Amino acid sequence: MKLCYLTFVLLIFTPFVVSAVNKSHARTSSSNSTDPNNLPPEALLSVSHYVKTCPDAEAIIHRRMRAWINKDPTLAPAIIRLHFHDCAVRGCDASVLLNHRGSERSAYSSKTLRGFRVIDDIKAVLEKTCPKKVSCADILTAAARDATLFAGGPFWEVPFGRQDGRISIDKEAESVPQGRENATRLIEFFQSRGLNLLDLVVLSGSHTIGRSSCFSVQHRLGKTPDRSLNATLSNVLKKRCKTAFDLVDLDVKTPVRFDSMYYTNLLNKEGLLSTDQQLFSDERTSPFVSALATQPNLFESQFAFSMVKLGNVQVKTRPRDQGEIRVNCNFVNP
Repeated sequence: MKLCYLTFVLLIFTPFVVSAVNKSHARTSSSNSTDPNNLPPEALLSVSHYVKTCPDAEAIIHRRMRAWINKDPTLAPAIIRLHFHDCAVRGCDASVLLNHRGSERSAYSSKTLRGFRVIDDIKAVLEKTCPKKVSCADILTAAARDATLFAGGPFWEVPFGRQDGRISIDKEAESVPQGRENATRLIEFFQSRGLNLLDLVVLSGSHTIGRSSCFSVQHRLGKTPDRSLNATLSNVLKKRCKTAFDLVDLDVKTPVRFDSMYYTNLLNKEGLLSTDQQLFSDERTSPFVSALATQPNLFESQFAFSMVKLGNVQVKTRPRDQGEIRVNCNFVNP
């Protein structure tokens, strides 16, 4: 029965992606004949948004990202994670970049976030080239795409037009998953942001690169064995995790390569975080894990699609959204 269900998932997987993309294009193409005020805010995003106001915006982001990642490859997963943390709280509005007392950036759950200097650098260059035109939210979204590309992942077109938010609250950042939640909590978190089960499994695949603090895994290394964790891996982690701040690779097999090995690891009980491993142990998500483990190309194409969906979460594109184009990503405009 499980095999039949998995076969069904494999058959519908790719058509699902194509259908969703076609619906997206259809909605965009019909927007000219529809009142913009009645459209969802993400429908007002466009890949040509900066063609007239800052035509070199994407090229500048791309060049600066290449320079930073050439210098420090670990910044690739850091930028992808920073983008997720931003979109997970108040939508993709660069609220995570605001740097003041009590902001998301100052929350305990944000202590291990990195890449702020990268975004500041890109913003400074763009402000010299085309002042007050390119939002920090758009910069972070495009930077996450380029980070994925430089790590060996897929390319996708980023629709632009996000505005930056003016509100950032530390307590709200604590709702972002930290690696200890159960599957139901994860599913509810994603669904509340317009992301489905497939998006959850695919976006979790970003853990194919990068590292995690031992804090997120220490609860699996206690005296009582975690039966969902490979025993050999458990012993390795116990030796490496001397403190909660030590770092370990999220992908224990190919930690610096953007590939589908993450899903193969889950099949072998080698998912570092319990939230990762639960994607395979939970019957609601396990068929997707199995499919992605056996079809690497499917992972890349779906990852690109799900990242576009993530970048569209609760965006601010209208004056009534009370957004702005920040001059400095760390502070709201005076």
